[in-house]
Amino acid sequence: MAPLLRIRRLDLHERPVPFARPFRFGVVSVDQASLAMVRVEIELADGRRAHGGGAELMAPKWFNKDPALSSAATVDQLRAALHAARNLYLDGGSDTAFGLHAERLAAVTAACASLPALAAAFGPALIDKAVVDALARALGMSVFALLRENAIGLDARLTPDIAAPAITRFLESRQPSMQVAVRHTVGLLDDPASLAGELGATGCRYLKLKLCGEPQADRLRLGALAQALQSTMPVSGITLDANEQYPDAMALQALVAAVGADPALRFIADRLLYIEQPLPREITRSQPLGALGRHVPVVIDEADDCYGAFPAAVAQGYRGCSSKSCKGIYKSLLNGARCAVLSALGTACMMTAEDLTCIAGLPVQQDTALVAFHGIAHAERNGHHYAPGFPGAPAAEAARFLAAHPDLYMPGADGPVLRIADGMLATGSLHVPGFASGAMPDWRTLAPLATPQPPESRL
Repeated sequence: MAPLLRIRRLDLHERPVPFARPFRFGVVSVDQASLAMVRVEIELADGRRAHGGGAELMAPKWFNKDPALSSAATVDQLRAALHAARNLYLDGGSDTAFGLHAERLAAVTAACASLPALAAAFGPALIDKAVVDALARALGMSVFALLRENAIGLDARLTPDIAAPAITRFLESRQPSMQVAVRHTVGLLDDPASLAGELGATGCRYLKLKLCGEPQADRLRLGALAQALQSTMPVSGITLDANEQYPDAMALQALVAAVGADPALRFIADRLLYIEQPLPREITRSQPLGALGRHVPVVIDEADDCYGAFPAAVAQGYRGCSSKSCKGIYKSLLNGARCAVLSALGTACMMTAEDLTCIAGLPVQQDTALVAFHGIAHAERNGHHYAPGFPGAPAAEAARFLAAHPDLYMPGADGPVLRIADGMLATGSLHVPGFASGAMPDWRTLAPLATPQPPESRL
């Protein structure tokens, strides 16, 4: 029986994060961002209290790619979602951890009706992580044990396409990975000539290559990358990510055909695992992939903006969905259960692990723990590439994370950095009471989460 809890306090903070190099995905280049951080205090029915935390980078122009909006305006939408969710999570009685989410989802959606669904979900996603952290600490359990025993109270009320016993079987069957292979991201601004040095330093054998959405330009760039990669250490697998830039399935088919037929791209074709979110989210659930989906698995990411998104995409020929804690840990787990059910029925589906610049500290630890719980073999990890170490954090805070997780971090020239050994991240130290963290941010040094500016002030 999952314990009932009540949120007694919920504080929202943020911290500026400078990037060491610009990161371009889709049509936007980012050289800095703000880290949203949540701290909650919960009380169990027996009076026990505990604090928990969660953090996510507020990435500009990913949750909402509307060209009419500035990058700052899209980040303000994430702040608005957090403020709206905070008010609703504080209003109400006791429930299970998942129950708090499920019973407030409709109200949060209504309060954020002017926002894209993906942006509206950011507030609950971040608060839910902090609640799970606090619950695990209150019970003295690791997040892995908490999820396997379903102490969060996960059920089928938001996913009528699968039965509650299937969810229970999925959670109980998980065997968390003790290490996760890193999939190195090659952004649209990254120089192919630098790949050999970067992969040699980390030992990464998996790659994620960003696409711009124009078949000929992508074909030429993939050719340059293939040439550069053939001289590096062995590459085990490659994924492609278009971030919604292909206008339709026909344009994507032109690229896939070129990858399969061009000898210069054979290196990539032989290692291609799947293509991630090639089409705009608005048409993902209405445009069939046709034969394309039978040649290479295609998975959704940005289109995964509600609980009905994945089944609708499967009906159009998609065969996977990304796990990203910024989209919600409960949706990730329920989609994992869906994949297990669909695969058992003969429609092979997969969960993949993607990274919206998860930086060191709570973001990378909580997301990596979710990946490990699923048992996903490799995960995109690019936060350390663009924002290495603990940028913006006090040195003492970074030192505490290093001391608590010496298998995940190592000393660097400017402070602790992510430890990637032979292309792998160790997850052993994430098996501690709470949501994968033996250290916490220095909450006293954080600014309150800014109040979003009214739209007319941005004109």
